[in-house]
Amino acid sequence: MIVHPIPPLFDENSKTLILGSFPSVKSRESAFFYGHKQNRFWQVVANIFGEKIPQTIEEKKQLILANNLALWDVIGKCEIEGSADSTIKNVTANDLTIILNNAPIERIFVNGKTALKYYDKYIKPLINRSAILLPSTSPANAVYSIDNLIKEWKIIKN
Repeated sequence: MIVHPIPPLFDENSKTLILGSFPSVKSRESAFFYGHKQNRFWQVVANIFGEKIPQTIEEKKQLILANNLALWDVIGKCEIEGSADSTIKNVTANDLTIILNNAPIERIFVNGKTALKYYDKYIKPLINRSAILLPSTSPANAVYSIDNLIKEWKIIKN
């Protein structure tokens, strides 16, 4: 069983929550979201908000918070082989109330179908709020080019 090692990123101005499934091996090693250099999350978000692609964890935090976003994952604890979402089992969801009780979250998005699957199963019944599916920024989602991801993800901009 692997426990999620990264705390949620949000502040009192966060209006849009983006949830992934569970951190990859690289993200767990760097102790921050979307740590694999081939994951296109940071490139997509920076492009949408007209900012340079952040390189450091501090720059990534600033990009998220400066644009009234919040970031975390659906899964708080699970069994997983490497970084493959398809191997996830024995899931315990994160408790989103830490964010929802402390930030004016208006919309919740999920980064990919695995995040939506576990959100709908474990979180939606507790908080009675739907999440909007966005195509995964993972390099495993080769169907989507960077341009198509940016086009689909523009909805996160308030």
